Amino acid sequence: MPATDTDERPLVELASAATPAAATPTAAASAPAPFPSFPAAAAPRFSRAVRCNAPSSFPADGGGGGGAAYPGNAISTTKYTPATFVPKSLFEQFRRAANCFFLVVACVSFSPLAPYRAVSVLLPLVVVVSAAMAKEAVEDWRRKQQDIEVNNRKVEVYDGTQSFHETEWKKLRVGDIVKVKKDEFFPADLLFLSSSYDDGICYVETMNLDGETNLKRKQALEATLSLNDEHCFHSFKAFIQCEDPNEKLYSFLGTLYYNEQQYPLSPQQILLRDSKLRNTSYIYGTIIFTGHDTKAMQNAMEPPSKRSSVERRMDKIIYLLFVILFVIATFGSIVFGMKTKHEISPGNYAWYLRPDQANIFFDPNRASFAAFCHFLTSLMLYVCLVPISLYISIEIVKVLQSTFINQDQNMYCAESDKPARARTSNLNEELGQVHTILSDKTGTLTCNSMEFLKCSIAGVAYGSSPTEVETSYGEIAETTGKYEHKDTTEFKRLVKGFNFTDDRLMNGRWAKECSRDAVEMFFRVLAVCHTAIPVADKNSAGMPYEAESPDEGALVTAAREFGFEFYHRTQTTISVHEYDPVSGGKVDRTYKLLNILEFSSARKRMSVIVRTEEGRLFLFCKGADSVIFERLSKDTAKACLTKTKCHINEYSEAGLRTLVLAYRELTEEQYVLWNEEYSAAKNSVHTDHDEAVEKASDYIERNLVLLGATAVEDRLQNGVPECIHKLAQAGIKVWILTGDKLETAVNIGYSCNLLRKEMEEIFIMLDNSSTSASGGCSGEGNRMAPYEEIDRKLQDARAIISRKGTSTSFALIIDGNALTHALTSSLKNSFLDLAVNCASVLCCRISPKQKALVTRLVKIRTGKTTLAIGDGANDVGMLQEADIGVGISGAEGMQAVMASDFAIAQFRFLERLLLVHGHWCYRRIAAMICYFFFKNITFGFTLFWFEAHAMFSAQPAYNDWFISFYNVAFTSLPVIALGVFDKDVSSRVCLEVPSLHQDGVNNVFFSWSRILSWMLNGMCCSIIIYFGSLNVVLIQAVRQDGRVAGFDILGVTMYTCVVWTVNCQLALYISYFTWIQHFVIWGSILFWYAFLVIYGLFPPAISTTAYHVFLEACASSPLYWLSTLMIVVTALLPFFVYKILRTLYYPQYHDEVQKTNSKNW
Repeated sequence: MPATDTDERPLVELASAATPAAATPTAAASAPAPFPSFPAAAAPRFSRAVRCNAPSSFPADGGGGGGAAYPGNAISTTKYTPATFVPKSLFEQFRRAANCFFLVVACVSFSPLAPYRAVSVLLPLVVVVSAAMAKEAVEDWRRKQQDIEVNNRKVEVYDGTQSFHETEWKKLRVGDIVKVKKDEFFPADLLFLSSSYDDGICYVETMNLDGETNLKRKQALEATLSLNDEHCFHSFKAFIQCEDPNEKLYSFLGTLYYNEQQYPLSPQQILLRDSKLRNTSYIYGTIIFTGHDTKAMQNAMEPPSKRSSVERRMDKIIYLLFVILFVIATFGSIVFGMKTKHEISPGNYAWYLRPDQANIFFDPNRASFAAFCHFLTSLMLYVCLVPISLYISIEIVKVLQSTFINQDQNMYCAESDKPARARTSNLNEELGQVHTILSDKTGTLTCNSMEFLKCSIAGVAYGSSPTEVETSYGEIAETTGKYEHKDTTEFKRLVKGFNFTDDRLMNGRWAKECSRDAVEMFFRVLAVCHTAIPVADKNSAGMPYEAESPDEGALVTAAREFGFEFYHRTQTTISVHEYDPVSGGKVDRTYKLLNILEFSSARKRMSVIVRTEEGRLFLFCKGADSVIFERLSKDTAKACLTKTKCHINEYSEAGLRTLVLAYRELTEEQYVLWNEEYSAAKNSVHTDHDEAVEKASDYIERNLVLLGATAVEDRLQNGVPECIHKLAQAGIKVWILTGDKLETAVNIGYSCNLLRKEMEEIFIMLDNSSTSASGGCSGEGNRMAPYEEIDRKLQDARAIISRKGTSTSFALIIDGNALTHALTSSLKNSFLDLAVNCASVLCCRISPKQKALVTRLVKIRTGKTTLAIGDGANDVGMLQEADIGVGISGAEGMQAVMASDFAIAQFRFLERLLLVHGHWCYRRIAAMICYFFFKNITFGFTLFWFEAHAMFSAQPAYNDWFISFYNVAFTSLPVIALGVFDKDVSSRVCLEVPSLHQDGVNNVFFSWSRILSWMLNGMCCSIIIYFGSLNVVLIQAVRQDGRVAGFDILGVTMYTCVVWTVNCQLALYISYFTWIQHFVIWGSILFWYAFLVIYGLFPPAISTTAYHVFLEACASSPLYWLSTLMIVVTALLPFFVYKILRTLYYPQYHDEVQKTNSKNW
């Protein structure tokens, strides 16, 4: 091998060895460079090895083979394959106890033990299971079609011969060079090499990944900027060593070895699959991760499975029916065994049974075995007690209910053109049982559309516009109202994100302020310290911006309005039109961008280091007051600091979001030394990478000079106070979980009606200066350990509540530090006991993880239904932890919506979702399930009474096809109509009387007493139907020739009475009739008669006991019709009388509301 082969090895030892080997000249440019050797083995978490422009299906392990293959780029999101569909789908269906039981019964029905023909037992099971499997197949087929469409998308790939050609996504391999054009999706996870922009930037939309709609700016390495033409890739060879596939969207660690140099890789150079290229003509990139190794697919997990409390209780009722089935089968078998054994005595047996010639199923000498065989027969005989069609009927009903939610025009937001969406149908009835709502604040209660309102510079407060909180308090006098109207007319600018009014700073007048230099630097920090992107827009009054957050957009917009217009950004520069107070005009200044210390929820600040045109070095920083103040220089003027803190507190009390601005001038020496340490930390590829970078960042962000603070307002969404007030009237507890400061959160709580003036506030926090409250929870905070302090405060607060009782409403306010201790295993019960006794709870300064922990605690400890609502990625854990997750499609993107069970456009729609659809769905599902068990008990126990009358001989009272079609045909549609269309009150009444929601919270319609009363009603109906039919029909001459009825006529009469009774019972229960309910109820009864006629025309070998029984015996007999009428009326009478007496003398709350509003539909 030539020497040049080793000369181009990447300098992999730079991170571990002090002196790398000297490089020798590279190979001739006319031939492709030899591929570099492989670096030393990396740690297990950083073992990915990619050879750029030399794709291989194997990782680079030094030998080019022997490693595990990297997956291809084809993806599959289907649940099944053609080979696994039948076994996996059948397994899913027979995980349900009812289906499994029916399968066993169907198998036994092929034996001589069966009282019915096997096909009549098997057909209903096949119909139900087939319908469910067909639903699964259709859903999976849709996923398959989506996979095919994605896998067959086209992208241009380099073919190694100085040209690009189109190929399908599924054919791409690790190491390929691809060209992605504007508005195309990235086909895999790419290393960004270059773009149509000379400075190597591109703009990416990541909505499909994290739901965020704002554009992200990506930056290629300077070393690869020259690769901006197809011919450049002929000799391009490089090696990438990076982290293994993982699900972290916002982090990436790796190293590029190119041209004998080592370059650290960060998320800025990574383009993720399923994100889209925007505002950029094209980019070139090399593939790092393909297919299921990509971060998008690593995040593609199924959401947690959630089941409603009604469904869980329904399973218990199914088990109860199994117990009843086994009890009556056991009882009948014991009686049968005793009777069979008694038959062995001469003279005691019935002459027609001939025990001396009996088979094994009726052998007096083997009575125990005969009883066991009878038990198995009884299980099949009473199988109709278990409603086989219950699950599929409920699925149909819930899907239709979800359609009504999706189509509700009253939950459609015209501003954003977004309707409500039920993203799952499993939890519809849970909406009507919500006990506690845990809500995010920013973007959920507020618009997340920030407006720059006030600021404090060098200890001087600026801005006179009233805040929403001040307006809601009514603190503006009438004279001020006139002034405000004048201000609005004279100074109000039609600029999104800017609502500042103060003559002292507008139109360049700030140059006349005493602290002009501080004001100028304040505006400069606003204009330079950010990651926003200027967007050319001829229709806009000023330069619009794409920012990573609404707060940042408002601050950059404010800088523009104050005369510091940021207008251009490159990889290394930021350009600003600055107002020059000397000339009175604009001057262009360009700042060389040296470093960006990015914002994170842990850092709570961001900084930039820039070099001015004069060569001066500055660090500009903005962040939360809690982290900036502790980093200020010791020389900071105390008067300025005190006034700034005072202004921040005032802004927070007015419900504004605050940030502190500061700067530091650096010497060249300071910067060079720090940059070496920072670069080493950035270049490191190990598990402590983030800690090393943070340590270096923290070192330089010290000795800051305070400039001032900004205050932006996030206005409440329309209808939020009214909605929260209505939810409080419904008895729903509302918790706000926010990361904002305590003062901001409290005042937003007042403006949205969560906190009210008549409430007594209880503050739980560690800061001694903030622990005093009207609740009396103050103490020696700093003189005791935090754990003991929080424990004492919780005990004191609980004592206050127990002493004052229910006469006073309490509001609990707790911050994140205190919550950390309150959520420990020994204190969490005490904390929750206190919280549930408060009308409102407000948790401030808490992290996303704490949101999820609080939600889990409330859900588990209260045992009640919890609903979490949020709009951002930081709310996803909370949404998935709650019983119900509601996502708001707001300014923070769609990630919360994608993780939610229901999606709405604004918080105010939650009122209708819970109080209207929740109430209806809960009542409908509860009534539907109760009715299902009623009709099966009614039908099944007529069989039991007949068996008892027939000495438990296992003779069925009905034709086998009558039994098979009972749940599938004659009673199925009415119960589905009940679950879809019934309304006890109108939507207007639901909203006017929100306390109706407590019926769901207290589970009034699906309590055990109500369930058992429906079962008891079914048993009473079965007794009336059986004994009524027996005594009326059997002793009379039914046929025209004078013959009395046999068990075939008795069976038809009983069955007719059952069909009439269960359908008319439903008609008595329904509160709101539509033509659909009339059609399915009376149509089901007519269908029974039509079936009886048609089935009776089949030959006796098929129709058996139903052969001509209706046409020849029943239809022409007045006794049949009169007995049906009399028995049905008698069976319905108990429920009818009970309903009247309860409504008149013992009405429940919903009965009174229904009666009062019966004429107001």
